[in-house]
Amino acid sequence: MDVKAIVKKIARWLATPWRSAKQRRYAEAQDVPVQRMEFPNDKFLPLVREYVAGGESVVIAVKGYSMRPFLEHLRDRVKLSPWATLEVGDAVLAETAPGHFVLHRIIKKEAGGRLTLMGDGNIRGTERCTESDVCGVVTEYLRPNGHIIYADNKALKRKIVLWHRLLPVRRWLLFFYRATV
Repeated sequence: MDVKAIVKKIARWLATPWRSAKQRRYAEAQDVPVQRMEFPNDKFLPLVREYVAGGESVVIAVKGYSMRPFLEHLRDRVKLSPWATLEVGDAVLAETAPGHFVLHRIIKKEAGGRLTLMGDGNIRGTERCTESDVCGVVTEYLRPNGHIIYADNKALKRKIVLWHRLLPVRRWLLFFYRATV
């Protein structure tokens, strides 16, 4: 066995109580069959943009792993709503290039409406866009068991600030997280 495999086994063993509690928490949601229709992002997300621009709120499933540990691929959903102001720490759906959409968090806001975005699960690499490229802001995080976490929740905001400060060691924290999920 190589060192990485050994570390992964140890991490899974250490996190067994946490994993068991998480499995119990989402067990009732896993028993319910879910019908899921998938559409390509380049076709679906422009429609989401139109609805949000029209003042509607839209719920979408999260695809991808760039927002770990706060959002999990195809497990969580988010409610996107129109926005009046954008703040550092807000999760937004933005079109960073024509036809390329990302759901990432604002980490820097500059003069002239320039935004720098980064996924919570990323250890490097950012995207840049303008406020006009933002399609909607996340107002609710929807868990599979029906639990709703509002984006203005103070505890969530503290976790987001802490997670941003942990960027230098995020690689190791994400390794531990992936080993235990």
